[in-house]
Amino acid sequence: MYANSPKKLLIMNILDILRKYTDEDHRLSQKDILDILHNEYQMDVDRKSIKRNLMNLIDFGYDIEYSESIRMVPNSRTGEMEENSILSDFYLVRDFTDSELRLLIDSLLFSKHIPYSQCRKLVEKLEGLSNTYFRSHVKHIRTMPDNALPNKQLFYTIEILDEAIYNGRQVSLIYGKYGTDKKLHPAAYENGKPKRQIINPYQMVTANGRYYLICNNDKYDNTANYRLDRIKEIKLLDTPSKSMKNVRGLENGLDLPKHMAEHIYMFTGESAPVRMRIKKNIINDVIDWFGRDVEFYDETEDEVSVRVKVNLNAMRLWALQYALHAKVLSPDSLVMQVREDIKSAAENYGV
Repeated sequence: MYANSPKKLLIMNILDILRKYTDEDHRLSQKDILDILHNEYQMDVDRKSIKRNLMNLIDFGYDIEYSESIRMVPNSRTGEMEENSILSDFYLVRDFTDSELRLLIDSLLFSKHIPYSQCRKLVEKLEGLSNTYFRSHVKHIRTMPDNALPNKQLFYTIEILDEAIYNGRQVSLIYGKYGTDKKLHPAAYENGKPKRQIINPYQMVTANGRYYLICNNDKYDNTANYRLDRIKEIKLLDTPSKSMKNVRGLENGLDLPKHMAEHIYMFTGESAPVRMRIKKNIINDVIDWFGRDVEFYDETEDEVSVRVKVNLNAMRLWALQYALHAKVLSPDSLVMQVREDIKSAAENYGV
């Protein structure tokens, strides 16, 4: 139970009730609101006050829907019957539908880079954007296993990168990798001193459940894709970022859909045209991985050839993943690499 609320809080309490208890499928009459005010806020008011404050909220810009009906009621002074407008079925139109919130929550649950404790806090914040009926549908967050390797600097890293990209400035950072101790270790020089890199950041993206930065290492002229959860000790610099015009592959700006289709595993390196022959039962997988710009040709009942432009390092891994269903035809250098990879894999199993 709440302590007695001052009358001046009436309008805020009514707004709180609409947020907690209403949506298109759950509506409240003025009497319902009056009862909740009495039971939960220990506030007793008349219906006229309820109606007046609801209208004030609408005038203030809150998107509140309601139904209106006309009833014949006796005039309190004359006793004559007259029309009276009755407002009911009030509900607050929300910025996010339940399905939109569930989509956002699921994206957090399937994320591989957000630590459990932070993920849970974010889910609770998203729950707060809906009402009391929504929370009961997402209790599975309570049993989500804590499998993610934590990087407590992740959200600070995102904030700094967001500011750097917006203002066109460089950042310096230390990039690391995980060891057998499950801890993030920075790349280091021979003397053990961590390597600090100067980076030109262009775009943050998600791929395969992880967060990446599309950027350029200032020492080089090509693009790079950095995992955000492997970035440590990031610093915003005063120096302007290198223009994309001076970065190979970005001369005409960043075409994000094209970049993501070519970098299916977000490897750094060159993209090139690739031809392959696939079983038709993996056409869905090919489109999922490479997008709709793939070109199919020379189709038979069971197979089809494919042309796609893709990062060659990524294509090498993809070819191994789908070796039972796809065969790389060109370029020759990639064909040789995949062939050697398959031989090495067979040797690992004593074949």
